[in-house]
Amino acid sequence: MSTVEPTPTATQRLGEQIRYWLPAVVVFGLGLAAWEWLLPDVLGVEEFLLPRFSDVVQALVEERDELLRGAWITFKEAFGGFVLGSGVAIAAALVLARWRPFGNALMPYMIAANAIPIIAFAPITNAWFGLLSPWSKVTIAAVLCFFPVLVNTLRGLTSVDPESVELMRSYAASERDVFRRVRIPSSLPYVFSALKVASVLAMIGAVVGDYFGGSLEALGIVVLSAVNLSRYSTSWAAILVASIMGIAFYGAVALVERYALRWHPSVQRRT
Repeated sequence: MSTVEPTPTATQRLGEQIRYWLPAVVVFGLGLAAWEWLLPDVLGVEEFLLPRFSDVVQALVEERDELLRGAWITFKEAFGGFVLGSGVAIAAALVLARWRPFGNALMPYMIAANAIPIIAFAPITNAWFGLLSPWSKVTIAAVLCFFPVLVNTLRGLTSVDPESVELMRSYAASERDVFRRVRIPSSLPYVFSALKVASVLAMIGAVVGDYFGGSLEALGIVVLSAVNLSRYSTSWAAILVASIMGIAFYGAVALVERYALRWHPSVQRRT
């Protein structure tokens, strides 16, 4: 005789969320305390290596206008690269999943392209689009996003229960219907996992691309110029802003995933 598990109450769900996040909050607090007191006072870490957290926060408040302008410029570059790289990767994965021999032939070249260090690629994009063009940074972010999204999407499209495909074909479903009703829905968890990784990589690509040229107000340029002027607290404040943007970008993709996949068991277990 089967039994039905009781639905957890709101209090129980809240308790589970607290237990899930509490270790991360504790580690975060200990890390900030070590940054503020342990490193400078006990270990004697110099300011040019790592300023106190309070000094970084003070620089963040004092230079907030400059940092916000830089953050907006860099975020636009990262978002453009995220959309471009992920969109092309998903389209390519659909093509490669449909024509597998073609995909097997191209995959070694894609792996080789992904192995190119992004630092070596950045000057090339500046030569293509111009030193001050945002498209060079968008391209760098897109290249970083492309491969993980392609691989995960392709894996999701091909890791389908064969019985489901055979059932669709037994009803005389076309290959397009198989993709639309079986392969694409089954691949969505893989796609969103890749998109969450790509959101962080896009921020990295945009910031790194700024080091090789771009708007003088971009976040990477702020970090570089602040270090050259020995404004170490400002440079770390800019790094902190970039980290916050990366976390926010990741969280936004995770929220979209929770809404789009609310029917999926993996999402239902987390809610």
